[in-house]
Amino acid sequence: MELITSDLLLRAYGAGLFPMAPDETSEELEWFCPQERGIILLDEPALPRRLMRTVMAGQYRLCSDEDFDGMMQACAQMTPSRPETWISGRIRQLYGELHRQGHAHSVEVRDRESGALVGGLYGVSLRGAFFGESMVSRVRDASKIALVHLMAALRQGGYSLLDTQYVTPHLATLGCVGVPAAIYEKKLEAAMQQKACWPDDVSFEALRPELERLGERSTKRTG
Repeated sequence: MELITSDLLLRAYGAGLFPMAPDETSEELEWFCPQERGIILLDEPALPRRLMRTVMAGQYRLCSDEDFDGMMQACAQMTPSRPETWISGRIRQLYGELHRQGHAHSVEVRDRESGALVGGLYGVSLRGAFFGESMVSRVRDASKIALVHLMAALRQGGYSLLDTQYVTPHLATLGCVGVPAAIYEKKLEAAMQQKACWPDDVSFEALRPELERLGERSTKRTG
């Protein structure tokens, strides 16, 4: 069996695969390739009005990669509503390597006064695709705010594919849709032919024009 390295991970993502650990203590990784793939359409956003009002209020400080490992640890933290996690020590090690190589990024939501992490997400960046891995909220809407900023950052950076792996009720409220594997493969192939650039600054101030365009283009006007 081929040793799983950061280079192998990138090849796997480019081929439509992603890994998870059976549990937090396991050194083993399992590969997944869902027949229905969750994606968020960057050109056809479907964001609720209430959420966009919250985003445009700029209540929190948004940043990228300030503490990537801390973001992963926050996503792995177990709660009463999430008693298990697939983010093992081996996963944190591998994605930490991807981060140091410039292929994994976090979007962090922080309290403006204390700087405390209140939510966010992390994922893998490969050419024109971003593969969302996990997200967390410690205050209301923090993960949603992070995801909207991620969408704006990807649009600004020239990405075409935002892969969420699966459709969840939480992601569905943000316009996530499921597409058959054959359609996903075509979108992935196109994204692998693109060059995109992860923005150094994902703050509200830096992304405000793109955030405003997201709100204007959003097809979901509820809430």
